[in-house]
Amino acid sequence: MVTVAQPHSPATPARRVPAVRHLGPNWYACVMGTAVVGGAGAALPGHIPGLRTVCTAIWALSLVLLAVLLVARSLHWLHHRDQARAHLLDPGAAPFYGCLSMALLAVGGGALTVGRDWTGTAAAVALDAVLFTAGTVVGLAAAVAVPYLMAVRHRVEPGQASPVWLLPLVAPMVSAAVGPLLVPHLPPGQPRETLLLACVALFGVSLLATLVTLPLVFGRLLTGGPLPLALTPSLFLVLGPLGQSTTAVGAFADVAPGVVPAPYAEGFAVLAVLYGVPVTGFALLWLCLATAHVVRARREGMGFSMTWWSFTFPVGTCVTGAAALARHTGLVAYEALAVVLYALLVAAWTVAAAHTVRGLLSGALPAGPRPGPGAPVPATVRTT
Repeated sequence: MVTVAQPHSPATPARRVPAVRHLGPNWYACVMGTAVVGGAGAALPGHIPGLRTVCTAIWALSLVLLAVLLVARSLHWLHHRDQARAHLLDPGAAPFYGCLSMALLAVGGGALTVGRDWTGTAAAVALDAVLFTAGTVVGLAAAVAVPYLMAVRHRVEPGQASPVWLLPLVAPMVSAAVGPLLVPHLPPGQPRETLLLACVALFGVSLLATLVTLPLVFGRLLTGGPLPLALTPSLFLVLGPLGQSTTAVGAFADVAPGVVPAPYAEGFAVLAVLYGVPVTGFALLWLCLATAHVVRARREGMGFSMTWWSFTFPVGTCVTGAAALARHTGLVAYEALAVVLYALLVAAWTVAAAHTVRGLLSGALPAGPRPGPGAPVPATVRTT
């Protein structure tokens, strides 16, 4: 007897992999937040015994998390395309596609800062080149596609402005900050200068896009009142473009000598200080403002949600930004600032990671945002 295989119904794949049905792009924030702990630790001034080994191990963990999430998200798109499309068409979920780019870039950059201790320089350069290329392409696509979708497909109002809108716009800035790490590994001459100036162009793309978007977020905060409790941690996302841009100009100044003509190399050194100092000042102001809002929200009952990962990567960019200023000014004050911010980063990562693991093990933490009109309301898990 010959048995004829019956075609799978559309519902069959959903029964096969139910665990990834609601796996949203916001989960890449776990990778970003983990990778930056390793990279920022390596950027700290001075030498702390054992710190680099720990940072390398944390980077390796971020590499594993990235690989697992890439597979899981591929299964999500393969078996749950309706949900994936719904994420793209939801103004609260679509901006998180910028997290994919930043996860790729953060892990790639970490390969050259700490990962090479275990993988070797050649393997680290190859890995970073692949992840930098992929992350930059995805980041530029998100920086164009998400605002386009918000303009022509989404229905948003001024009162729905959220720091989450910055996510796809910050991705090119991450490319600008980690791209210079590859410059010394290219042939001298045109290849090196081309990559460096491409990173400068990416810096401009992200900076100008952020400058036109941030006033919407700040205006919403002043005129519309505090954000919903579960979204309050997202205020820390504003630190991302501030810290990352300071890191980027510092990286330009680090590699510019011998890559671009002397006057421009000196100009990058000047820019690293004249741009980085005032932007870091504003970042500290925003850090205090965001912290005050979080304390208020916590007192009113804010429980853990995936937005708590906003406490990690943005703060990490401020660590690397402060470290860059310490290198280019020689001021002990910036060295101390980098150390203090790194302690805050480690504490935030420990809390976010512990609550995430606890939520997953208990089954109380959904995999991602549920598409719907307006801003997302992340699931909140009471773990205290």
